[in-house]
Amino acid sequence: MKYLFAACLSLSLLFSAPLRAEGQPILIKFSHVVANDTPKGRGALLFQRLVAERLGGAVKVEVYPDSTLFGDADEMAALQRGEVQMLAPSVSKFEAYTKQLQVFDLPFLFDDLEAVKRFQRREKSRELLRSMAGQNIYGLAFWNNGMKQLSATRELRAPADAKGLAFRIQSSSVLEAQFAALGAQAKRIPFGESLKALQAGTVQGTENAWSNMAAAGFDSAQPFITETNHGSLNYMLISSSSFWQSIPYATRSELEAIVEEVTTQVNKDAEQLNRQGREQLVGAGRARVIALSKDERAAWRSAMQPLWKQYETEIGADMLRAAQTVNRR
Repeated sequence: MKYLFAACLSLSLLFSAPLRAEGQPILIKFSHVVANDTPKGRGALLFQRLVAERLGGAVKVEVYPDSTLFGDADEMAALQRGEVQMLAPSVSKFEAYTKQLQVFDLPFLFDDLEAVKRFQRREKSRELLRSMAGQNIYGLAFWNNGMKQLSATRELRAPADAKGLAFRIQSSSVLEAQFAALGAQAKRIPFGESLKALQAGTVQGTENAWSNMAAAGFDSAQPFITETNHGSLNYMLISSSSFWQSIPYATRSELEAIVEEVTTQVNKDAEQLNRQGREQLVGAGRARVIALSKDERAAWRSAMQPLWKQYETEIGADMLRAAQTVNRR
């Protein structure tokens, strides 16, 4: 059996290795589903530029934004087939590969973005990057896109206000349970199809970061946005294990140094772009932004907090404790 496994691994490395003609650079196709002027979009372009400057003769990066190459529904399969070499999916997309990453989807687990960043510096969080290596998914870094807000066709000030509405979500059982706790329905819809679904009334609400809401024009279909900061939107920059580890060591080390540099900038840009996104949405005046009082936000937290216990077994009690200890209440 071990010989069969070794043979399969060798074949996997062969077919996903950076095949190229003599003297030609390794090609990395970086596919993502959002606009260029978002934290993820900017990060992909910065990675492309720094690789061209420092490794132009050895590596070439092609960036495909806005689902122009692969969309939410098929990008992971494309990575496994070797048709794309780099992605930055939301951590919600990894549910089929590991349940531990659901820790990032739990509502109100992290008090704010600073708590999320503290957690990502902890060893427990670093373990998550390598948790899918055996399934040919190699985590390189966490990219943040700030805290999530709720938008809807009616004012959401109390948890009961969401009852009966349908919300667009990413593919995540935690997010389904989150809205079920509010008496609402959740529908899994790719990000690229979200605005059409909102305009058509297929769903009456969604959750997302300020920058994504502004870039996608959600306020054209959503007259109310409630500033809940109930969860964080996080991406994991990934490659396939077989592809990444087949890159010559010196080149791979330089790429990983570039990834670290880009990650710092992406996370810094995300905070700025989310501030700008909020200002843009407020300034446009098409959607009313609702600020919750401390007591109102506490009511939302109380309604959703039972999910922590519900998912404790899947995520792991130790992982949940590590996440909770970064809050400074």
